[in-house]
Amino acid sequence: MTLILFNKPFDVLSQFTDKGTEGSERSTLSNYIPVPKVYPAGRLDRDSEGLMLLTDDGRLQMRITEPRYKTKKTYLAQVEGIATEEALEKLRRGVMLKDGMTRPAEAEMIDDPQLWERVPPIRVRKSVPDCWIKITISEGRNRQVRRMAAAVDLPCLRLVRWSVGNWSLDGLAPGEWKEVER
Repeated sequence: MTLILFNKPFDVLSQFTDKGTEGSERSTLSNYIPVPKVYPAGRLDRDSEGLMLLTDDGRLQMRITEPRYKTKKTYLAQVEGIATEEALEKLRRGVMLKDGMTRPAEAEMIDDPQLWERVPPIRVRKSVPDCWIKITISEGRNRQVRRMAAAVDLPCLRLVRWSVGNWSLDGLAPGEWKEVER
């Protein structure tokens, strides 16, 4: 059984082939991971960064991705505005999105996590403050953390998935991967 931890850079598709438009030159997992017959356990949007797990074990893939198993995923989000206790409490109770109510999340404001520089850098506006929040969810809807943050008036500027279950990005630079024991 193979399990790979990969730090997906910004602007990389979380799949091995690009099924986009003819002549597209978008970067995919195949630009980074030369291991055959492993598949992503979940997705990470092209404009998000961070931990992806890849495996050749279908059971493990299902345990990671199926909402019924409630695998926790922790994200570090740089958001526009300053997170109030009221906004964080809404995230902790769950927020209403177009596709229904989210499960309660763990949410807190954190100090700048001192991550690598993003390429390209985020847009910074001198007149609008920003802050970092750490949010942990146990489901994985499409663009869920971004939509949850927007629902409490904290639009995401940068989103990094730091951990999935017991696995984390610790020690992995963008574009790096390592095989680990299960």
